[in-house]
Amino acid sequence: MSSPRCAVSLPTAAANGAAGEGGGGGGGRRKAQPPALAAQVKRLCKHGRVEHARRLLLESLPRPPPPLLCNALLIAYAARSMPEEALRLYALLNHAARPPPRSDHYTYSCALTACARSRRLRLGRSVHAHLLRRGRSLPADTAVLRNSLLNLYASCVRHHHYHRDDGGAARRVDVVRRLFDEMPKRNVVSWNTLFGWYVKTGRPQDALEMFVCMLEDGFRPTPVSFVNTFPATVAADPSWAYSLYGLHLKHGVEYVSDLFVVSSAIDMFSQLGDLQSARRVFDRAAKKNTEVWNTMITGYVQNGQFSDAIDLFRKIMRSRKVSLDVVTFLLALIAASQSQDVSLGQQLHGYLIKKMHSTLPVMLGNALVVMYSRCGNVQSAFQLFDQLPEKDIVTWNTMVTAFVQNDFDLEGLLLVYEMQKSGFAADSVTLTAVLSAASNTGDLQIGKQAHGYLIRHGIEGEGLESYLIDMYAKSGRVEMAQRVFDSCKNAKRDEVTWNAMIAGYTQSGQPEKAVLVFRAMLEAGLEPTSVTLASVLPACDPIGGGVCTGKQIHCFAVRRCLDTNVFVGTALVDMYSKCGEISTAENVFGSMEGKSTVTYTTMISGLGQHGFGKKALALFNSMQEKGIKPDAVTFLSVISACNYSGLVDEGLALYRSMDTFGLSATPQHHCCVVDLLAKAGRVEEAYEFTERLGEEGNFVAIWGTLLASCKTQGKQELAKLVTEKLLDIEKQYGHPGYNVLLSQVLAGESNWSSADSLRKEMRARGLKKEAGSSWIKIQNAALQHSFIEKEQNYLENVHIFSILDGNTDSMDGII
Repeated sequence: MSSPRCAVSLPTAAANGAAGEGGGGGGGRRKAQPPALAAQVKRLCKHGRVEHARRLLLESLPRPPPPLLCNALLIAYAARSMPEEALRLYALLNHAARPPPRSDHYTYSCALTACARSRRLRLGRSVHAHLLRRGRSLPADTAVLRNSLLNLYASCVRHHHYHRDDGGAARRVDVVRRLFDEMPKRNVVSWNTLFGWYVKTGRPQDALEMFVCMLEDGFRPTPVSFVNTFPATVAADPSWAYSLYGLHLKHGVEYVSDLFVVSSAIDMFSQLGDLQSARRVFDRAAKKNTEVWNTMITGYVQNGQFSDAIDLFRKIMRSRKVSLDVVTFLLALIAASQSQDVSLGQQLHGYLIKKMHSTLPVMLGNALVVMYSRCGNVQSAFQLFDQLPEKDIVTWNTMVTAFVQNDFDLEGLLLVYEMQKSGFAADSVTLTAVLSAASNTGDLQIGKQAHGYLIRHGIEGEGLESYLIDMYAKSGRVEMAQRVFDSCKNAKRDEVTWNAMIAGYTQSGQPEKAVLVFRAMLEAGLEPTSVTLASVLPACDPIGGGVCTGKQIHCFAVRRCLDTNVFVGTALVDMYSKCGEISTAENVFGSMEGKSTVTYTTMISGLGQHGFGKKALALFNSMQEKGIKPDAVTFLSVISACNYSGLVDEGLALYRSMDTFGLSATPQHHCCVVDLLAKAGRVEEAYEFTERLGEEGNFVAIWGTLLASCKTQGKQELAKLVTEKLLDIEKQYGHPGYNVLLSQVLAGESNWSSADSLRKEMRARGLKKEAGSSWIKIQNAALQHSFIEKEQNYLENVHIFSILDGNTDSMDGII
């Protein structure tokens, strides 16, 4: 069988000899002798001129080239991170050279290293097989060669290999550990490779135990030993980190000053959340390169210490000893983005334009778009996006997501269309944004199209099912959300998917089913998170799961130490307030260590709804004293609290003070003030207030509230004016509740024809007022009945109406 042919041919020894003979007279130039050429090849390799060395090796030296020179060139390629070139040279020498050079263990070691660095496992196995065939002519205990084999499989294999035993059954084999165990002689490089393999495959405890075994076998760890082992401490007992770092310090200055170890130690302590120790390692480093600075800044960013990250970035900017790279600026932009420091972000943007001469790397362009969008400056983000000379799929996805997250859903969808016109296909990230836009707008058609695109193109992504569930639930098709949930296999039903289904039922007004899904999640063996509890607690309202279920979930949260979470605490305050247990809500609020603006707003709202207006005002003032800034919803809640308690002057003062907080009043605030004045008998003043609003007051809710107050207080003349205004505004809107109210006012004026025509118009437009309802719970919430206005089809109607008629003998049939 003929040997494989290669497209590149090499000159034969005879041809070289013929070429070396001068043709004609003695004036021919003499060629350099092989020893001089060999020295020249080595010199070229040493100085990094590997291509010149390659040409000299293959074209000028006799065949076969000496193994020592082949190895020198292979090592030069490997040392300069040129594995593909090394492999091409190896293939050329073994298949095209006639006769082929005699490879030794260094040749194979270089080839295996090149395979490992280029992740070419299949080619590495071929080299391994070639090595096995020549095993008799190679030394069996060569540690260099065996370490290269170990490194090949540790770099290219993801986890376990499957091997069939004599019976044909497949069993998992840890090929790296097997090679390690079969090594007749090991050195510290062998151990280091094994540590890295265990960390890579998610077995940190095994890595740490093998590190101890290495010490027991008498091997002295190298700096690489610590670099490979430090990551294992993050997922293990934290005490390992301090023990290993202490051992590292004992090995002296050479280890302490190694920059790779310094970076690894900083990263280890940062991952453990011990930023004080990480900073101590950073400050004690005698020398710091760019990687060390970046690692420390990364630690601050990952732990949410954005101000410290920015301070350190400013420090490195002032230092001229270290150059900043793309990662440094990327970290600074992330810190500015997360802290919403648009001023710093703009300064970085200007610096990058000056430094990069308008050729901004795509990665930094994407980070700038994210920064502007997170700081609420979507227009600047889009202007930057539009000016970027080069865009990748990440750039498009970043801008689409920025639009959707800032409530520009239509713009986000239009940008997806432009992205596809530009030749970029939508991926899982794009579809996530599209589904979010469909959820926000309640556009079922867009959501269905996105779902169909996912199915047709076989796109899969983490969390896509939860976005589909959320989209269908918010579009009013919770049964479709349930079908998506049911179609998920158990392996795909993670906490996020369950949370989405629970939230879907809660938001669609089916609290009982939300509680049932929560119980099914527990039965499936999944551990609820703080998000799960924050999603299910709103379902524990009086007509849903009830306060008893809410208390059970509260106990569950306490046992799992989840009650300290600010989202869970806020949801508990809301649940107890809505269930009428305002004192329990106050206790939960008082026990919370961390409180957000939403937490204070929820407590203020609960106090107001229970008539504790003065308490709500006091809490509002306390909130400001503690440095927590109220938002527009907070003001709405506290003005409503004043409304419930008749604190008119206080409510008006709060409304007027919104400007000092940089907040603009919304129609909801205007409506609340109108109701506040009207309930206090100051209907004319409420009318004047609404008139002064001008265009801002052209909302059905504001005038409808005023009309209801006029009807209640018998202000017939004013009611006529309000009715005319409301009819004028109502032509643009279809609010059935106010149409019913208008018809009642017209009927009260004996204007039967107008009242009748309004009712007919409601039926023609398909408007229907939601019927009022009440409920009663019997036998400690074992039974629950809801009574809907004008509905007579109840199983217990006979008993209920007999009790209402005074016949108490029928009560035994119910209770």
